Amino acid sequence: MQGPQNPMKAIVVENPGKDYRLVVADIPAPKPKAGEVLIKVSAAGLNHADMTQAEGRYPPPPGAPDTLGMEVSGEIAEVGVGVTQYTPGDKVCALLGGGGYAEYAAASEKCVLPVPKGVSLVDAAALPEVHFTVWTNLMDSARLKPGETVLIHGGTSGIGTAAIQLCTARGHTVFSTAATKDKCAAIENLGGHAINYKEQDFVEAVRKATGDKGVNVILDMVGGDYIQRNMSAAAIWGRIVNIAYIGGMQATVNFAPMLMKRLSLLATTLRARSNDEKGAIRDALLKEVWPLIDAGKIKPIVDSTFPLADAQKAHARMRSSGHIGKLLLTM
Repeated sequence: MQGPQNPMKAIVVENPGKDYRLVVADIPAPKPKAGEVLIKVSAAGLNHADMTQAEGRYPPPPGAPDTLGMEVSGEIAEVGVGVTQYTPGDKVCALLGGGGYAEYAAASEKCVLPVPKGVSLVDAAALPEVHFTVWTNLMDSARLKPGETVLIHGGTSGIGTAAIQLCTARGHTVFSTAATKDKCAAIENLGGHAINYKEQDFVEAVRKATGDKGVNVILDMVGGDYIQRNMSAAAIWGRIVNIAYIGGMQATVNFAPMLMKRLSLLATTLRARSNDEKGAIRDALLKEVWPLIDAGKIKPIVDSTFPLADAQKAHARMRSSGHIGKLLLTM
């Protein structure tokens, strides 16, 4: 495995704000610190947080690189002091605090996963962020139990496609919302029950499908007026987890249903958590999710790939909301 070249190619943000520009530039290659690995990046996954950061509204956590990119796949080029689980040449994917839109990226050993069987090195970049997010929110926060029903908003996003597959593979009935016939068809192909929210009221749809009981767990990235509607769609003792508020962070809410139904309203973020916290999630993924990927029951859903120099076009694709699954940058 060839070591890092200095300088390396990476994406830098010019004119941060609404009209930001993503351009390729030479920046110093990182060196792995104690407990870290250095990855020669094959691909980097895109996330909405990347766009928010480029707009100047989501700074990276303390100590993380300013470079965009929270997940990568590739081969380990170097290991830092104390690393025992990986060696140079290993094919891996990893969750990052930042730095993924580059030829090399450093990651905590605790946030690294092997590339699963049957998954290409490039497509593996679509796995870390979504599966860390889905597992910690559905299993850790919402305490999803066997046999419970789930409603997943934004079912054709990277997180949505991962959540539908995981829940289906574990035997849950899954309902999921989308805005077009093609996206609803994609949800059905993944094993979910699609609800076209342009044509149906998702509250009525899930209540009808569950015999007026509602769903046990809701994973929501919309917020806004969905906050109240989620309460209406939830079953008694239901848990609602918000991971984003794309539709707005403010809403006028009647909390009576929470009291009457004994609901839990939760909200979590992942990026700023400690490596120890992320490591615990990584361990759960290795035990519970990676075997399902190895067996072909869960697959990375990749909408399209772009070369690093076309990062601006990739962001435009994400902003258009026309994609189904993950968007990747390739080196």
